[in-house]
Amino acid sequence: MDFKTADLCDEFGGELEVSSYEFKSYGKKQKFYGPIETLKVFEDNVLVRKALETVPPGTLLVVDGGGSRRCALLGDRLGEIAQNRGLAGIIINGCVRDTEDLVKLDIGILALGSNPLKSNKEGKGEQGVALTFGGLTLSPGDYVYADTDGVVAAKKDVLSITL
Repeated sequence: MDFKTADLCDEFGGELEVSSYEFKSYGKKQKFYGPIETLKVFEDNVLVRKALETVPPGTLLVVDGGGSRRCALLGDRLGEIAQNRGLAGIIINGCVRDTEDLVKLDIGILALGSNPLKSNKEGKGEQGVALTFGGLTLSPGDYVYADTDGVVAAKKDVLSITL
């Protein structure tokens, strides 16, 4: 289904939260949406891999990495897992790496920036928790819509309502 976040804001402004962060796009898809699964980690991507391997196809994984720019939480290998499993996309409040390869993947990937350093591998973090960053308060099952204008979130699928 086609959409524009600007049109969603015009039609459903009272039901949406709009991110104050300007994410950079790293995947081939510039526009994506879906029900979300949440993940909270800090400079450790073990749970990112686990989530990418287990969340249902069509899910949009939102990773709150605490805004850290000191290492990457996603690279080409994890991006390929997400693409091959049919995830709707990935949004990271943190960094990615292998950006030359990520841009070739047929999936939406947004992050604050890039950093070539890999993350820790301790398995610390929480999945399925409420996240708050960039003016958004997100819970598992909420819907997130992303395009070149920005990221918006709703408690239900507003695209199922006729625009």
